[in-house]
Amino acid sequence: MKLSARNQFKGVITDIQEGAVNGIVKIDIGGGNVVSSTISMNAIRELGLAVGKEAYAVIKATSVMIGVDG
Repeated sequence: MKLSARNQFKGVITDIQEGAVNGIVKIDIGGGNVVSSTISMNAIRELGLAVGKEAYAVIKATSVMIGVDG
């Protein structure tokens, strides 16, 4: 798989919360880090996503917000 996005994290799917239209997919990318993404149920089915399978979290954003407590 070749993509222009540089932020690609390979991991293992740990959870899929299915909804009527969208689902939340959680991928453990190691080091205690988990990335979650809301995608359509159609995409989940088409990609054959399932808990325990390897997958990539691909992040391409035009802006990143930073916040602090206080």
